[in-house]
Parts: sequence; C-alpha cells; structure tokens
Amino acid sequence: MPALILWMRMLDLGFVRSNPEMVEKKLRERNADPVALLGEFRRLDEERREKITQLETLKGRRNELSDRVGALKREKQDATALMEEVRGLKDTIDADQHAADTIDAQLRGLLTRIPNLCRDEVPVGRGEEQNVEVKRWGKLPEFGFQPKPHWELGEKLGILDFERAAKISGARFAVYWGDGARLERALISFMLDQHTKGHGYTEVLPPFMVNSKSLFGTGQLPKFAEDLFRCNDAEGLEPDVYRDNDHWLIPTAEVPVTNLYRDETLDEARLPILLTAYTPCFRSEAGSYGKDVRGIIRQHQFQKVELVKFARPEESDLEHEKLTRDAEAILEALHLPYRRMLLCTGDTGFSSAKTYDLEVWLPGQNLYREISSCSNFEAFQARRANIRYKAKGGKPAFVHTLNGSGLAVGRTWLAILENYQQADGTVRVPEALVPYMGGQRIIAPRAGV
Repeated sequence: MPALILWMRMLDLGFVRSNPEMVEKKLRERNADPVALLGEFRRLDEERREKITQLETLKGRRNELSDRVGALKREKQDATALMEEVRGLKDTIDADQHAADTIDAQLRGLLTRIPNLCRDEVPVGRGEEQNVEVKRWGKLPEFGFQPKPHWELGEKLGILDFERAAKISGARFAVYWGDGARLERALISFMLDQHTKGHGYTEVLPPFMVNSKSLFGTGQLPKFAEDLFRCNDAEGLEPDVYRDNDHWLIPTAEVPVTNLYRDETLDEARLPILLTAYTPCFRSEAGSYGKDVRGIIRQHQFQKVELVKFARPEESDLEHEKLTRDAEAILEALHLPYRRMLLCTGDTGFSSAKTYDLEVWLPGQNLYREISSCSNFEAFQARRANIRYKAKGGKPAFVHTLNGSGLAVGRTWLAILENYQQADGTVRVPEALVPYMGGQRIIAPRAGV
C-alpha cells in the first residue's frame, strides 16, 4: 500500500483491523501500552465478526424460508409453520444486529483512546531527552552583568504582579501593569499583522468557550478532561457524554478554529485554508504541581496567537514546514534566538503525527524553553470532527489539519524581558514593536511601584 494512502487511512476502524502489527509497533514507539489499548479491541472485534457471520447465516436461512413460503402460497398450500419460523428468525436477527451495532460502537469508542501514529521520520524515544535539534537561529545575547529572570525584572519594573493576582484569583495567575500590559497588547497586534499581511492567513475571532463535541474533534476529550476547565452547566456530565449546551473554557484556539468546519465538506479549490486567531487560553495544569512555580511559564490563563491550516493530504508536509517557518518568522523579526526541535515519539502529543517545537533562549534562566508547537495531525482530527473535502469528480475524503502557536504571547513577553534587559534594570523594546508601543523604546520602572 502506498505510504500516502496508508497515512490517509490512519486509525480508521478498518485500518486498525488490517494492520495490527504496524499499529502495535507504532504504539510501543510512543510508550503506549498496546496490550491495554488493543487487547479489548481485538476481543470485541472477534466477537463482532462472529455476530456478523451468524447474522449472514440467519439472513440466508430467512431468505430461503421466505422463498419456500412464497412457493407454498402460489401452490395454495399451508405455509403457517414456515411463516412462524420466519418471524422467529426476524426477532433473532434484530437482536443480533443490535448486538453487532453495540459492539461496533464500543470499538469506535476504543479507537478514541488510541493516539495518532507517528510518522516514520519521527525519532523513536521515551521523552524530551531524545528530541532532535534540527535548526538553531540567532546569536545569544552577551551581558556585562548577570541577567535576571523575567519574574525579577517584571516585579522590579512594577509591570508584573503575582501577589494581587493570587488575591483575586489564586496561584498561577498574573496581573500586568502599565507597559507590561501594553507590551502584551503590542505583541498580539504585531503577530496578527505579520500572519495576515505577510503570511496569508485570515484572522478569525472565535468563541472562548466550546462544547464537548469540539474538544472531542481535536482530541482533548475524553482523554485529557482533567487538563480543562469546565463551566457550571457542564458539571455532572461524564467526559464522553456530549450535548449542545455544555461549555468548557478553551485550552487553545486550535479547538474552536479547527471545529469551524466540523461536519462540513470543503471544496478542494479552497485548500489550503489558513486561519489565525488570538484568544486567551485556560488550562488546569493538572499534574504540573511543583513545576515552573516561578514566573509566567505555566499559567492557568495566558494569551496565544494560533495558526491553523486545512490542507490536501499530499500537501500537508509542505504546509507543515511553511507553518513552522511562519512561527519562526515572528521570533526572527523580534531578534529572539531560538532552536527548532523535532519531537521524538514519546514526546509527541496525542493527536499529532509529527511535531516541531520552537524553543526560545531565556538568558535569565540560561536555557531554551518551548514557545510554539507546530504539528501535522494528518487526518486524525478531521476523522474525529468529520471534516472532509471533495475533489472535482472525486469522492469526499478527510482533509489534513495542522496548527501551531504563532506565538504564545506570554512566553514571547518574558523572552523579550530577559533578552532585552539592560544593566540599569530597564528593558529595550524590540525595533519591530516600537510602532506598536506608540514609539516607546524603553520600559522603565513604573511610577508608584
């Protein structure tokens, strides 16, 4: 089977049935447990096959008896006994068909727990230590003093306030004051302008709350429910129970923007579709206790500019590279050193087939930190969200979806503070942002701090 067709059919029910060894190998590479994920699948699939075989036998017997009933009636003979048997077969067939349908639904439910399968070129590894650096850009800044981390800079400048944020909301929130708030707003406008005017994306402002079907479509539900914030009218629902009026706060604009085309068939002539959106994002950060407790690296609420693409399957690799370059262009325009990492199988997200992470240099912490993940999901999300395209004269097929941060605004904000800090405690404004800051070139301590 050609590789392209194989990847287009990935995680289709028939594909998993027909390629058990390949699926098991790919799951092991992801550090997933194929026995747990596929054992029940195989048992149910065998049970379903037995039901289907039994149904075919029963239907054959019913058709045979129906023909005999017809013959007896034509000959004016009594067909009562055969008719009773036909009626009994109908009840058995209906019951077996219901059982087969139930098993089929259970099989599809099991498929929702199986992650996407990584591309062959993705390095096999257990965690981030096996990620592969494929590119490095920019000269690391040199300082005649010990550079400070952003949380010290922000508090001394009076533009970053954790104490009042904790008072009004709790841990993992921040208040931005004065030039800090202005810089955040400038970054959002700058990123959107770059992507719309320079990279060809259409801007969209989606809702900041979505329903469960949307989160299922992009792969957050049911597996990652604990990472999300659920609104009151959704309380009491299990993650796999969906209704139209339940609401969740979005963890990323990927969710509402990708689902704009849920249950739709797109005209092939429109592809690729390039969309960009600014939204706040909300994450519970479940399982992150004790991690990144200083600063604004890991917050419950943060801002992000997202890039989303819908592409033909044969063009998604090229569009993935372009999307990653669009995100990198923002870092380069701001003269922020970064590196591009190809994530290994064990570090690749649940829905992704291949992901590049962009990591920005933070001199105040003497390390690189992720500022964007750019992923090709192939048909994984489109299959869950039922997003297809129709080629002229062809049959509808699933599109490939892609997305990436272009960029995480808060992390870009802190990267500017750390890379553009000066010995006197002030921070220079990157040249590209000066027009967005009303001509301001220096962020100095706020009066009244």
